[in-house]
Amino acid sequence: MKDGFIRAGAACPTVKIGNAAENAKTLIRAAGDAAALGVQVLVFPELCLTSASAGDLFFSPFLLCEAESALATYIRETSSLDMLSFVGLPVACGGKIFNCTAAVEGGRLLGLVPKTMLSRDEKRFFSPAPDTGVALSFAGQETVLDTNLIFACEEMPEMRVACEFGTELQAPVPPSCAHAAAGATLIVCPSATPEKVCRAAFRRRLTEVQSARTLTSYILAEAGSGESGTDGVYGGQLLLAENGTVREEALPFEGKTLIYTEFDLARSLTERAKSDVFEADFDADYTTVNFGLSLTRTTFSTPPSKTPFLPADPTERSERMELMLDIQSEGLACRAVRAYAKTLVMGISGGLDSTLALLVACRALDRLGRDRSMITAVTMPCFGTTARTKGNAERLCEELGVTLRTVDIHEAVRVHFRDIGHDESVTDTTYENAQARERTQILMDISNAEGGMVVGTGDLSELALGWATYNGDHMSMYGVNGGVPKTLVRHLVAHEATLFEERGMTGAAAVLRDILATPVSPELLPPTDEGEIAQETEGIVGPYELHDFFLYYFVRYSYSPSKILRLAVSAFEDVYEEPEKEILPYLHIFVRRFFTQQFKRSCLPDGPAVGSVALSPRTAFRMPSDFSPEAFLCDLPPLPKK
Repeated sequence: MKDGFIRAGAACPTVKIGNAAENAKTLIRAAGDAAALGVQVLVFPELCLTSASAGDLFFSPFLLCEAESALATYIRETSSLDMLSFVGLPVACGGKIFNCTAAVEGGRLLGLVPKTMLSRDEKRFFSPAPDTGVALSFAGQETVLDTNLIFACEEMPEMRVACEFGTELQAPVPPSCAHAAAGATLIVCPSATPEKVCRAAFRRRLTEVQSARTLTSYILAEAGSGESGTDGVYGGQLLLAENGTVREEALPFEGKTLIYTEFDLARSLTERAKSDVFEADFDADYTTVNFGLSLTRTTFSTPPSKTPFLPADPTERSERMELMLDIQSEGLACRAVRAYAKTLVMGISGGLDSTLALLVACRALDRLGRDRSMITAVTMPCFGTTARTKGNAERLCEELGVTLRTVDIHEAVRVHFRDIGHDESVTDTTYENAQARERTQILMDISNAEGGMVVGTGDLSELALGWATYNGDHMSMYGVNGGVPKTLVRHLVAHEATLFEERGMTGAAAVLRDILATPVSPELLPPTDEGEIAQETEGIVGPYELHDFFLYYFVRYSYSPSKILRLAVSAFEDVYEEPEKEILPYLHIFVRRFFTQQFKRSCLPDGPAVGSVALSPRTAFRMPSDFSPEAFLCDLPPLPKK
């Protein structure tokens, strides 16, 4: 595929013990089925050509010859498949027998990877891998038997594949650590260990941890149906993990014989470049074997999540949101204590961001064992304020037991307009920003008068787009929402509404539900004749769910705009009739605003990072304020001329 993606799979077909010729036919059919689904890297279990439970028959010259002949058949019959596959078999070499995995692609035997770390039982039949690579003729081809092999795709520089075995994964320092340091981005792990209680969960944890530690994609294929049940039963567990996250899994005895997903191998390289601890081993003694795959496919088997900031599982999502609220409230509580703040001052508008900030402030004071009346929530109605938002702000403050102050700023802004000679009927940027700056001035002055600190309400998405008035709502003494994107703000407020309902606080929950149903707006332009919000943010800059999607992949993984577009088209193809045509203008807006508004982020107030994406100029994201967006915009298709 393109952009560093590769579709990879793990297969566990039913084998026949000791019947290598028949097993080769089974593997050939399985490889064909996987190729038809677009799989280009396929891993079979350990010793799958003979079965792993052949016992002392591994000593049989006949079985060893049958395995070699079966591999030759597999190589020949899969030569037309656009696939790199890994097939397990015993290999006789130099008077010893080795447990090997054969790497096969395009009719070529790329290499034989022998197992190094053997169990006590395995040492009865097999010898550990030799210290150095051995050249040999096998299955009708000249090849090499070597543990330190990396298979590199000439068409995809990001793709470098190495092999370790299931029991090796359990070692204190598995071979994949050295493989990754030598440049491997994809680890294949054929395995054959009998199933026991809790072993599947143990394998899963090992796979997650090792793929995270090595910053690789990882494929585990366990032996399953057809293996002997004499002294143990094999479950056929299959796992596909990427940088610490299991992407697909077939549980033991589930009956699945193939799983597959897309791995983003370029992501591993980005993660390594950003890592503080990953060290490359440029002196590693590895042999690189090149192969070729066609990388023209563009579709995804599983579209990316529309909400990458949140997990899909409801229970995990709820736990994640509680943790985020804990981080925000703990950060604010600590800052309030250390700043000797007598009150927490914040503007409350009846919108999502100020609502979340107020909820976080309540949690912070609850942590400190202080009364919520220490919060001074200030509503400051002006030209764009609607009865709905003002009413929601007032009701929420009452329900939460915080101190509410109302400061009408109509006249103050009009005086300012007269002072600077601005016509109030001209509703331009000056008209809007004068209101925002007046509000910030009031909050700062109340804070001074009460010995408090101003709590900022702006969120991560607004910071990314520069959707804030410089030295207006852009500024505070501590920004609790600066690490929370807009879509996540919505989820966090909904989470709190659910908690209120469970506690019987139906009034507060009802207010939160209405705030969630209110269009996102800075309310800086006069409302409609019907008193409704006239200035809707998403109608100007575009949907926040798109901008948050762009933000996640641009900052978290440093993806190019064209790659982000491709992911977005796949993720939102069920939302838009013409996904690329409709998403492209918003991505242009994001790229242009992200770069041109950096100057606002260069002087942000303190605030807690709650996830892996943050824009603090001190610790998270550093960029010159005058960096040009043009090169990044040129990576995208041009917008049609109006």
